[in-house]
Amino acid sequence: MGIWDIIGIGVGLSMDAVAVSLSNGMVYPNMKPGQKLSMPVFFGAFQALMPLIGYFAGGLFASLIERFAGIVIFIILGIIGGHMIWEGFHPDEDEQSHSRFTLGVLISQSIATSIDAFAVGVGFSAMRVEIFSAVGVIGITTFVLSGLAVLLGRVVGKVLENKAEIIGGVILVLIGIKSLIGL
Repeated sequence: MGIWDIIGIGVGLSMDAVAVSLSNGMVYPNMKPGQKLSMPVFFGAFQALMPLIGYFAGGLFASLIERFAGIVIFIILGIIGGHMIWEGFHPDEDEQSHSRFTLGVLISQSIATSIDAFAVGVGFSAMRVEIFSAVGVIGITTFVLSGLAVLLGRVVGKVLENKAEIIGGVILVLIGIKSLIGL
């Protein structure tokens, strides 16, 4: 498997993280620079870590994770997205937690967007891919694309203003549904 194949896989795997980063950029426009940087760092790290785990775990957990991955992703993103939609329609009800980007939210999103990368790692094991360079490329690709998506999301969020939280929540819910039905 060549470098362009790995980059293509990295781009494909990063698309959920990119969509979530775009959504976060829209919904949390007042993030501090460290928070903005945390998204590509966490998404890139998780996208690199999951294939590595899949590579070494091989067939031990592959069928279990593949069987329930869609449900887990749907639940995590459905809860986060549903909460964002609720807050978008009820902005004054919970002002304290409104538009707060927390470490818990970031970790949940990172896990949900990287579960499918586990299966890629299992495939890499079967194909005897040099795993450390592959996960490096996947992590860097996700980092760069997610970082760009956060910046784009901030611009889009400023245009959409208070509708951004609803749209961002809908994006997360749709990603969860896509994962649940296996698209």
